[in-house]
Amino acid sequence: MKIARIDAHQHFWHYDPAKHVWMTEQMSVLKTNYLPTNLEQLLQRCDLDGCIAVQANQAEEENEFLLELAAKNHFIKGIVGWVDLRAKNAEERLEYYQQFPKMKGFRHIIQDEADLDFMLQPAFLRGISKLNSFGYTYDILIFAAHLPNTLQFIKNFPDQPFVIDHMAKPNIKMGEIDTWEKQLKKVAAHQNVHCKISGMVTEADWQNWQKENFTQYLDVVVEAFGIERIMYGSDWPVCTLAANYEQQFGIVKDYFSQFGQSEQAQFWGKNAATFYHL
Repeated sequence: MKIARIDAHQHFWHYDPAKHVWMTEQMSVLKTNYLPTNLEQLLQRCDLDGCIAVQANQAEEENEFLLELAAKNHFIKGIVGWVDLRAKNAEERLEYYQQFPKMKGFRHIIQDEADLDFMLQPAFLRGISKLNSFGYTYDILIFAAHLPNTLQFIKNFPDQPFVIDHMAKPNIKMGEIDTWEKQLKKVAAHQNVHCKISGMVTEADWQNWQKENFTQYLDVVVEAFGIERIMYGSDWPVCTLAANYEQQFGIVKDYFSQFGQSEQAQFWGKNAATFYHL
């Protein structure tokens, strides 16, 4: 039986300037609608069977939007949604989403929080502690500067499945690697933490990146997490700030072509299927 190949990180939206305030003037290419009809053909071109749709707006209406899309599009295999994990009724909201099999986990856009210590707030930690009993995963969306706090954060939850989005966003454009590598490896030492190889092109020079810019960063992630705790994600359509779907896919495809077939099968789909219970 063929193992499904999964894009474990992408987004859909009806563009709304009031909702998508993170889109700056330099991101005009993103200020339009991106929907399943746009993505399906891109997945097919790259021989991918499905995707995980990840929230891009922090409101529960986003969950409804993504669940509706998933109900109509079989290739959307799972959803990473949002609930206010700091709220007193967080457990109640998590229980509510148990009725939707495609709701696989949640995340918070920690990278946009003004407080660097946001993830260590007691109310947030309390919300995170509720996830595992419902079988939910948690996506950690951070900048490299958050890695020391992330290490402290994950130590509280040894049984909670975590995945680092976008390799914790190393500054590829400036070639910064040493501190990121050291801190990421400390996080990766915890076996319940996984990593998405995604979001690289937007951390590089958008107009002038070369494939070889990414090799040393890919080497670090593979060495740190091993082949069984990494998964592919396009970060489409955000990736289009720096590369089209096929270009960002090609970077990763070329790199992993050196690996054996069983290792490639793990990276391209098996790991995501296991992590997200697809």
